[in-house]
Amino acid sequence: MSPGVHFLDQLEAEAIHILREAAVQLQPAAVLFSGGKDSITLVHLARKAFWPGPIPFPLLHIDTGHNFQEALDFRDALAARTGTELIVRRVQDTIDQGKVKEESGPYASRNVLQTVTLLDAIAELGLRAAIGGGRRDEEKARAKERVFSLRTDTGKWNPHDQRPELWHLYNGFLRSGEHARVFPLSNWTELDIWSYILREQIEVPSIYFSHRRRCIRRSDGTLLAWSPYVRPGEGDRVEELDARCRTVGDMTCTGMVESRASDVQEVVRETAATRLAERSSRADDKRSDTAMEDRKREGYF
Repeated sequence: MSPGVHFLDQLEAEAIHILREAAVQLQPAAVLFSGGKDSITLVHLARKAFWPGPIPFPLLHIDTGHNFQEALDFRDALAARTGTELIVRRVQDTIDQGKVKEESGPYASRNVLQTVTLLDAIAELGLRAAIGGGRRDEEKARAKERVFSLRTDTGKWNPHDQRPELWHLYNGFLRSGEHARVFPLSNWTELDIWSYILREQIEVPSIYFSHRRRCIRRSDGTLLAWSPYVRPGEGDRVEELDARCRTVGDMTCTGMVESRASDVQEVVRETAATRLAERSSRADDKRSDTAMEDRKREGYF
């Protein structure tokens, strides 16, 4: 890093470079958008990368139908405020078409079903790239991702069949039927994201701040927000807690954390002090030791 250059400036410059490379090499593309802090940061960076022009990618949300309403409301408001096209594809439609079967039981989730909906959307829209907010520090499978991460003509990921990316050179060559996932935030950490949100005064959904909420504490320690989609199983307890989200996704697997952090500054302090991994509260990552990698190999985010 050059003297006087703040590390956030360096991360910002790298992300903007990646977004511009994707725009040049991999159109048509779309930004995968969930209403979470990482995809919100990605939109902010894209606005900077292409200012004063518009963002040259639509926002694509794969809606499980079991999302936090706060995130959905924020998604719609951000798209309207920035004048960015929003494309929503729904897991329910994939279920209705008989392409996937909904899980049953107290720990059922639609999270894994998103993969088929996403791959169908990529094929329907003719996308050469899906740009996501995944970061290498989140999970060991995501640590294996390249910035331009190749997917086969069936949408699958092979971590052994990826190109080297030396000196920030990204190869966007694709064979027929292939597409790439692009991760401009690869080298950011959770603390980097929150520090950048604080510096740039980026608005995020209220779900990230402490609020009184009815929660279900599962027997494995996972804390889920009470919702019509989540019901207690054997050994689970229902509690009223001051809690917030560290990640945002499907309500059936997105864990809450007990917290008193009520604004971005307090979240930054709390994140700097924690010793628990960001996704440690995610129920979908606890299904097996290789849960994330198994999903990614099939085409997950």
